[in-house]
Amino acid sequence: MANAHGDFIWYELMTSDAAGARDFYGAVIGWTIDGPSDAHMEYRMISAADGPVAGLLPLTADMQAGGVRPCWMGYILVSDVDACVADVKAMGGSVHMEPWDIEGVGRAAFVADPQGVMFYIMKPTPPADNPDAQSTSFAAETPMVGHCAWNELSTTDPKAAKAFYAKLFGWVQEGEMDMGPLGQYEFLWDGAKRFMLGAVMPKMPEMPVPFWTYYFRVPDIDAACTAISAHGGTILQEPIEIPGGDYSLVAADPQGAAFGLVGART
Repeated sequence: MANAHGDFIWYELMTSDAAGARDFYGAVIGWTIDGPSDAHMEYRMISAADGPVAGLLPLTADMQAGGVRPCWMGYILVSDVDACVADVKAMGGSVHMEPWDIEGVGRAAFVADPQGVMFYIMKPTPPADNPDAQSTSFAAETPMVGHCAWNELSTTDPKAAKAFYAKLFGWVQEGEMDMGPLGQYEFLWDGAKRFMLGAVMPKMPEMPVPFWTYYFRVPDIDAACTAISAHGGTILQEPIEIPGGDYSLVAADPQGAAFGLVGART
């Protein structure tokens, strides 16, 4: 399945401790994290058993002094970065980094929706030796261990968020699950309704800000839960059963970046 406008194509961990993140996620998810990709850049590749699925960006002292904290970010493919940035602005969103070119990688921008939830948009440049290369960082069709399995938006205004992402990316909301007094958990599909990409839900009172949570697949949810605690992480939501028979949890790594896991109970 070819990637299309509005697809999640990459994920990025911004962290204050690259070595600590390597040890933690290696134990919890089984990832390997390479050393710096370039002598002049600290960016590192995060790989599952079948190849790269995400990147790691160490936070500099200046970035942290400016208020940047450890977190996970998602990249969404767009057909025209500059036009998409203009649409973000027109619809009440904000731009944290104007469009820029990454040599050999593509054109990107760092933006936020009207509720302040940040994400990247990108038009990638396919490798010269593989012009039909496709991203499977988000395993949209078939479950893949170590890949993202679900993208969940917690927002202060679900109705406005659905309208924003529908106009920007063509996403479709169809189906929901009643969470009682917590509101509706509403499922999101890609524009062509090829696959379910995630969900939108009201921000819970205990959450400091609205944000995207990215859930990565593990083979054993209980083993991963044990590894989180054993390696300095914090369980924010214990494993719960989800439709289809798998279990999910939400946690924070030792540096404070929140993430989710999905997996079977064996």
